[in-house]
Amino acid sequence: MGYRRENGDIGIRNHLLIIPTVICSNQVCSRIAQLVPGAVAVPHPHGCSQIGADKDRTFSVLAGTGANPNVGAVLIVSLGCEVVDPQQLADAIRVTGKPVEWFDIQSVGGSVKAIEHGAKLARQLQAGLMRQRQEPVPLSKLKVGVKCGGSDATSGLASNPALGAAADRLIREGGTVVIGETTEIIGAEHVLAERCPDAAVRERLYAIVGRFEREVERMGADMRGGNPSPGNIAGGLSTIEEKSLGCISKCGTSPILGVTEYAEPLPEGGLYFMDSPGNDIECVSGMAAAGAHIVCFTTGRGTPTGSAVVPVIKITGNGRTFSLMEDNMDVDVSPMLDGSLDVEAAGERIWQEIVEVADGKLTKAEILGHQEFSINRIGPSL
Repeated sequence: MGYRRENGDIGIRNHLLIIPTVICSNQVCSRIAQLVPGAVAVPHPHGCSQIGADKDRTFSVLAGTGANPNVGAVLIVSLGCEVVDPQQLADAIRVTGKPVEWFDIQSVGGSVKAIEHGAKLARQLQAGLMRQRQEPVPLSKLKVGVKCGGSDATSGLASNPALGAAADRLIREGGTVVIGETTEIIGAEHVLAERCPDAAVRERLYAIVGRFEREVERMGADMRGGNPSPGNIAGGLSTIEEKSLGCISKCGTSPILGVTEYAEPLPEGGLYFMDSPGNDIECVSGMAAAGAHIVCFTTGRGTPTGSAVVPVIKITGNGRTFSLMEDNMDVDVSPMLDGSLDVEAAGERIWQEIVEVADGKLTKAEILGHQEFSINRIGPSL
């Protein structure tokens, strides 16, 4: 059951999203969300002192998040003097057909008046959402992101391959899967390249890896120590190549039909690679802005984070982690390690969770109120 949008998309949630165009309007947005049950705010530190591609990225992520099919209506709050134009942002989201309102704090007379005005608009938008009804929608419309974080040795041995089996199942149903984390395919990019259907896609995949490596060189930095992280190493991962080989197994075995930029809208059907950092929140936020309905997130060490607009399903292959962090984990596939659960059965366990969450079941991250959001930056602040 889902919500059919005017542009033909389907949503599995019906959020009222409160978007600050700039850090200066974060507090007003957060207070409005607190006053209107069911509203979700996405505070962030950007929207000012940005130019060029960096400014464009902030705009595209905010617009994509507002356009995500899990969002039913949007309220944009501007300060009134930032580089992100609220009218343009509203127009970019309105093309989906959903209701969008905006105002700026300076024009309504400061924070207190802005909170009062915003809460009134938000309640009107929420009333409209409450009148919307769910209807049966096909599983083939589902777009799912696959992500890993807080990885350990069990990630590559159990939870990632199991998620790969579930990803293959979704693609067989006609759905869409997106994998990201450019930093975490380094050393295994040639394996993914062999799955690209033509030279253009293959060259694009190599190009984004090369672009990232050149940026690290420009900074005069060494990726080691940041990736694998100290937690990865403590969990048994010794090199980026070892981590990458485990990482790529979570997208299954289907051909990679295309390579997209961070937060670029996803095509329908098949497997795609999105250029993104390995940082958990930045990657998940990029997938949400690209149109994913759900993110399946494997973790061996245990990572509690969620997302503002998409359910995040937490999967672990580490029995100890599932026991210690049952509050945060949704699916346990650790029996794979003693042979009592094979990869196909583990994949089916994840698949059933995807179907139930798509049909309205709340993930642990949703129950706990995890609504993390972050935008990957390109350039320095001015």
